[in-house]
Amino acid sequence: MPEQPTLVDHLLDAAGTHPDKVAWVFDLPGQPVQRWTYARVADVSAGLAVALVARGVRPGDHVGLMLGNSPWMPAAWLALQRVGAAAVPLNVRYRPGDAAHVLADAGVHLVLAAPEHVGLLREAGAADVLDPAGLTLDPASWEQGATAPTAVVNVQYTSGTTGRPKGCVLTHEYWTTLGGSMLTEFPHLGEDDVLLTAQPFHYVDPQWNVVAALLARATLVALDGFHPSSFWAKVREHEVTYFYCLASMPTLLLKMPADPLDRAHRVRAVQCSAIPPALHADLEERWGVGWFEAFGMTETGADIRVGASEHDALVGTGCLGRPAAHREARLDEAGQLWLRGPGMMLGYLGLASPFDADGWFPTGDLARTDDAGRLYLAGRLKDMIRRSGENVAAVEVEETLLAHPAVRLAGVVAVPDEVRGEEVGAFVVAPGASVEDLRSWCAERLAGFKVPRYWVLREDLPLTASHRVEKGTLRAEVSAGVLAAEGVEVGA
Repeated sequence: MPEQPTLVDHLLDAAGTHPDKVAWVFDLPGQPVQRWTYARVADVSAGLAVALVARGVRPGDHVGLMLGNSPWMPAAWLALQRVGAAAVPLNVRYRPGDAAHVLADAGVHLVLAAPEHVGLLREAGAADVLDPAGLTLDPASWEQGATAPTAVVNVQYTSGTTGRPKGCVLTHEYWTTLGGSMLTEFPHLGEDDVLLTAQPFHYVDPQWNVVAALLARATLVALDGFHPSSFWAKVREHEVTYFYCLASMPTLLLKMPADPLDRAHRVRAVQCSAIPPALHADLEERWGVGWFEAFGMTETGADIRVGASEHDALVGTGCLGRPAAHREARLDEAGQLWLRGPGMMLGYLGLASPFDADGWFPTGDLARTDDAGRLYLAGRLKDMIRRSGENVAAVEVEETLLAHPAVRLAGVVAVPDEVRGEEVGAFVVAPGASVEDLRSWCAERLAGFKVPRYWVLREDLPLTASHRVEKGTLRAEVSAGVLAAEGVEVGA
């Protein structure tokens, strides 16, 4: 392969050296399990590339993808790379207004979509919609040209929790740096590994799972979504050795009833972002495998992780670990975390560069270091609540709530207050628990100024594609007066 191989180079090499190795397993409800070999992935992506060129797609074009969790999604993603065009993954939960913004912002004219999304895309203004599963493919007529590591692979839109989604411009170097670090550093993936992803494919995590599996010549198992009640059964069924999860996933898994088969699996490592510190030891005890903290962003890729040598000492501490070999980290005077190094996004599509003159990217996260130089999150710059001169980190209150046995989801936001500037408001999913119970739980564990004054108990909370509580929606509800209509005020 070339000195700086692209994802296309890796695909062609894998198809040549491991043609019959299963690359992808798609286990979707109501369908037979689909197994695609590396040879099939190469053939289908080549055939799709022929069809895309015939449809007028050229290098540098932006093409939408709204294909859900099916093998056609990563196949189309790879096909666009073979053409030299960029994919614009579209959230399958979009409504016409959401989709219209992304289509216009990215300059998308053609969208590859499953049939159930065609009507929405037409309403959103898509000029051309094509179902790749309905095409007759001719891979033999494809002639692969050269692909540069600097070529754009994705315009990947962020979740938009604080405003309109922004398009992160991601190159081959972004993906190969991220995926490659998972082979050369922890978790040291290899061709005997079986990865599993259970998140929507329009989100960045399933895509880097595709890349990591491709670079390792491993197998990737994909589910239709994250279902806590059946997740570990699927892990056992497919003999998974590694998976990544984040946000509410570990808490929801731990809330499931214990199973005699909990430890009857082949998983050797779990990487997770935002492992609840109070639950970390319980997670490891129940499933008998190490859970390793990892930090990354759509903008920056894989940045900070806990490795095997430091894992045992850091269980339950909330420590992020140390920067990956390709990444530098520093804190500014305010405590904000900045990152620098190869394999980051080029920038946000159509917007001014967020990088400073020396190539540092501001994450918006507050962090601290310990005496050994390891990093810990301390909250978000935009997620701090200023109550009577005291700073309250929403994440600290959320972690305290999530440690309560009944709490499944929690989102803590600022509530404007004429006297104190801001008050602490908590939206919580906790079946069977009362506000008094939850408030007492917090009061026993937090300083009085951190205990929420306003409480909203719900059966569910809005989530982003990454299974984080959608704080923007909660803030909008506060502004719209939901606390007066639905909330419980305790204390003054």
